[in-house]
Amino acid sequence: MSAPENLSECYTEELADLWSANDQMEKVVHELASKASDATLKKRLEKGAEGIAKHTKTIKELLDDCGVDEKEHCKGMDGLVKEARKHALDADISDDNVRDVVIVAQYQRMCHYGICGFGTTKAFAEALGKSDHVAKLDAITEDIYDTDENLSDLAERSLNLAAK
Repeated sequence: MSAPENLSECYTEELADLWSANDQMEKVVHELASKASDATLKKRLEKGAEGIAKHTKTIKELLDDCGVDEKEHCKGMDGLVKEARKHALDADISDDNVRDVVIVAQYQRMCHYGICGFGTTKAFAEALGKSDHVAKLDAITEDIYDTDENLSDLAERSLNLAAK
C-alpha cells in the first residue's frame, strides 16, 4: 500500500494491518495453547484464538464495506509473535508452571497491541461517521479487554503462585 492521503485511507490501512496482526496472533495462540500445562489457561487460550478468528471475519467485512480486499503485513505483531516464540515456545523452561506464566505474559503483550490498534481504528471510524463500524470495533475492543482481564485474574490467583 502507498502512503495514506486522507483519514479514510488511514482507516483502511489500520484495518488491513489488524487483519494481518490477527492472522499472526491466532496462529501463535494455538501454539501457546498446545504448550500450556494448566487446563484453565489452555481453555482460555483456545477460546481466545476463536475470538481472534471472529474478529478477523469482522475486519474483513469492514474492509469489504470500504472496497478493500487485501491485508498489509503487520510488522509490530510480527515482532510480538517472534518474542512469544522465543520466550514461551522455544525457551528451555523445565517448570511447566513457569512456562504458563511466560505464556500469559506474551499473550497479554499481544492483546495490548490489539487494544491499541482497535482503539485507534475505532477513533478513525468515529471521525469518518461510520457508526456501524464503530459499534463493531468497540465490541472487539471490549472482547480483548475482557480476555486480558480474565488472564490477569487467572495469573494473579493461581499461575503466578504456582510458579514461585
